[in-house]
Amino acid sequence: MFINIIRSTRDVVAICDAELLGKYFEEGLLQLNVKENFYKGDQVNEEEAIETLHHMLLEDATFNIVGHKSTQAAIKAGIISEEEIGEIQGIPFALILG
Repeated sequence: MFINIIRSTRDVVAICDAELLGKYFEEGLLQLNVKENFYKGDQVNEEEAIETLHHMLLEDATFNIVGHKSTQAAIKAGIISEEEIGEIQGIPFALILG
């Protein structure tokens, strides 16, 4: 997984499965563009991702989460529930605005 923390007034955490980086998905009116300049940050394992996501939840960040591994890590970190996950072309994603 790649995780990128964009520091601003409210930090943005972008996390995606490594194999999805740089790919584009479209289904009907929905689009999902996993841009490298947004999502590519540190490459982490599940444990590191969960720890970082949990910490950033306490910091009142917003989250952009793409991919099976990334959404599962976010569930384990308490960021999202299964009901908050959408899908585009079978790719799970979640946007949490905090």
